[in-house]
Amino acid sequence: MPRIAPIHWKKLECVFLKAGFTFEIIKGSHRIYSKPGISRPIIIPTYNEIHVHIISSNLKSAGIARKEYFRLLEEC
Repeated sequence: MPRIAPIHWKKLECVFLKAGFTFEIIKGSHRIYSKPGISRPIIIPTYNEIHVHIISSNLKSAGIARKEYFRLLEEC
C-alpha cells in the first residue's frame, strides 16, 4: 500500500465530501466539515500542501481506514 503523501487541500476536501461529510463553516484559513455519527468535526486548512500528520489525524477522527482513503482519493 502506498504511503500517505502531502496533497492540496481541495483533493483532501474531495475525499471527505465523497465519504459523506458536509461543509459547515470557514474560520480563517480553516474549513470545517461534519457528518452524523462522527463526534469531532474535521478541520482542513486551506494550504497548498496538507502535511501527512494532519491527513492521518483527520482520517482517524473520521474513522476512515487507510485503504478507504486511497480508494476515495482515486475518485477525486
